[in-house]
Amino acid sequence: MLRKAENPGIVKLKCCVKNYDWGKIGRDSSVARLYARNSGEEADDSKPYAEFWMGSHESGPSYAVVVPVPGDQGENGVPNGSHGSGNDCKLVNLKDWIEQNPSVIGDKVLQKWGRSLPFLFKVLSVAKALSIQAHPDKVLAEVLHKQQPDIYKDDNHKPEMALALTEFEALCGFISLEELKLVVQNVPEIVEVVGNACADQVLHISKRDGEEKSKEILRSIFTELMSAKKVVISEAISKLISRLIIKREVRELTDKEELVLRLENQYPGDVGVIAAFLFNYIKLSSGEALYLGADEPHAYIYGDCVECMATSDNVVRAGLTPKNRDVQTLCSMLTYKQGLPQVLKGVALNAYTVKYVPPFDEFEVDQCFLPKGTSAVFPAVPGPSVFLVLAGDGKLQTLSHEELVAEGDVLFTRANTEITAATTSGLNLYRAGVNSRFLGESNTT
Repeated sequence: MLRKAENPGIVKLKCCVKNYDWGKIGRDSSVARLYARNSGEEADDSKPYAEFWMGSHESGPSYAVVVPVPGDQGENGVPNGSHGSGNDCKLVNLKDWIEQNPSVIGDKVLQKWGRSLPFLFKVLSVAKALSIQAHPDKVLAEVLHKQQPDIYKDDNHKPEMALALTEFEALCGFISLEELKLVVQNVPEIVEVVGNACADQVLHISKRDGEEKSKEILRSIFTELMSAKKVVISEAISKLISRLIIKREVRELTDKEELVLRLENQYPGDVGVIAAFLFNYIKLSSGEALYLGADEPHAYIYGDCVECMATSDNVVRAGLTPKNRDVQTLCSMLTYKQGLPQVLKGVALNAYTVKYVPPFDEFEVDQCFLPKGTSAVFPAVPGPSVFLVLAGDGKLQTLSHEELVAEGDVLFTRANTEITAATTSGLNLYRAGVNSRFLGESNTT
């Protein structure tokens, strides 16, 4: 039996839920089930449960479950992080706890990001489309936060990655030039909105004109569409939907056309319905991941995913939403890169664990499926980790401590701590941590 160490390197977290109206309802939501197990609160079957947040962002902070160690008040008077289950436990805001115990995130992370967790970990349960949106880069985030702090809650950028738990649908990035020409030819309602001159530019451009010219024309058509008056968009969508319903009687609609009908049912008369023709429509299978850098347009459509991002909640929206829209900022900030996004399938670390490493310093994600009676080791790394038990039960242990875990448990593990996960009945585990490329590069500096 392992003794209970004064500093075991594992701290359980109580986490936050978001009830956005696009979330799945009640117990149909994975988010609801996880939050209920994590918090001890029963899910409300009349409410949408959209996002389960695990991290230190002030808009949805997690709380460390800590127990004072006799005679040891930790750094700056905050108790060191061992987990207990009795009345001596107390909840401490994770951000505050890290600020008071900076050694838990490791020197490399501390030097790069200061006394804070650089990533935010989430689970999403999407019942209907999220907004057409993009996330600002660091420079723009600082400007927007200074100008409108009530809307843009922080000054950080927000690269992100979505790892599908179920089939997961999304709009992501702009379609290729060849596809854009087909849209102009086959979706007359868009031409009616943007005008013949704009449409002709699309039809007459070629690859020989260069990427920048293509981006300029795409920017023009997208901005015209997104900036059009509501009455113009409403009329165009009415014509579009009528035409598609008639076409459905004589031929099978394309996946994009069927999606447009779904979006119109969710957001009647919204410009995002017709704008969907300009984006790539992606369907991820479980275990596939999509990553998004700054200034790339996207909209999640349906399904469940694990999501990880830099610690930020900055979103610039322009369609498919009742929330604040900033069309001018969105249209001006986008890269207008065309073509399909890269889909990550992960790299196997061992028989049970797959690692997903996007091109961002702040984060990576491991997916671990342990069958009955198996175990896997997560090597010590010079940065913090957050573990989520998505399903099953088992234990996480260090050299001197073990923690029993079950569905809905979330655990913070300190830097430089090797973790062994084991189960007798089966365990579905996800780990978010600082990008191993960054940590590896840091070892040489």
